Amino acid sequence: MRKILVIEDEPEMRRNITALLRYHEYEPIEAENGRKGVELARREKPDLILCDVMMPELDGYGVLQALQQDAGLALIPFVFLTAKGDKDNLRSGMNLGADDYLTKPVANADLVRAIEARLRRSQQHARREFKPDFSSAQPLLKLGLTPRATETLLWLSQGKTNPDIATILGITESTVKKHVQEIFEKLGVETRGAAAVRALEVLNSGESSTS
Repeated sequence: MRKILVIEDEPEMRRNITALLRYHEYEPIEAENGRKGVELARREKPDLILCDVMMPELDGYGVLQALQQDAGLALIPFVFLTAKGDKDNLRSGMNLGADDYLTKPVANADLVRAIEARLRRSQQHARREFKPDFSSAQPLLKLGLTPRATETLLWLSQGKTNPDIATILGITESTVKKHVQEIFEKLGVETRGAAAVRALEVLNSGESSTS
C-alpha cells in the first residue's frame, strides 16, 4: 500500500483528504504543521507528500527546503496544496523543486489524478534508473536549443503543462507553445513524452557527472 504524507494544519481539510486516500487504498499519514511533517517524512519515508503552503511553525516552502537537503527524501514526489493563486507564490514553489501544485479547494477527482500521475512518473524514473538533476537547465543547452526553449524543456521534462510553465517562467502560454514547437523540431520528436525522455537522458546525474 502506497504511503502518502498529508501536511495540513486545517483539521477538516486534513480529515477529508485522508478519508479520500483510504478510500482509494492509500495509507495516509497526518501532520498538523510543517515541523511535524518533516519529522514524519524522515521517519516514515512516504511515497508522496501533499503539503499545505501557509502553516504555523514551518510553512510549506520551509518543509520542501528541509527535504531537499536530505538525499534520502529529495526525490519523493512533493505536491503543494495552496489557497494562494498568485503567480509569484506558485513560481516560488515550483522553483524550489515541487513536482506540482493544486489550488484549494481541490476536487477529489483532480487530487487523485495528480497523485496517480506523480506516483506513476516516479515509478518510471526508478525503472529507468534516472537520477535527473533538475537544478539547472544548463546541460540541456548541448541539445542546440535557445536558452528560453531550454528552460521550457527543463520544466516539460518534470511533467509540467504549458500553463504551468507559463506561470513558472513568467511568460504567456502562446510563447510556451512556440518554445515547445522549437523543442520538437530540434530534437526530431513528436510528443512531449519523447522530448522529456531525451531531456532526462541529458540531465541524468550519471551522464552529466562524466561529461
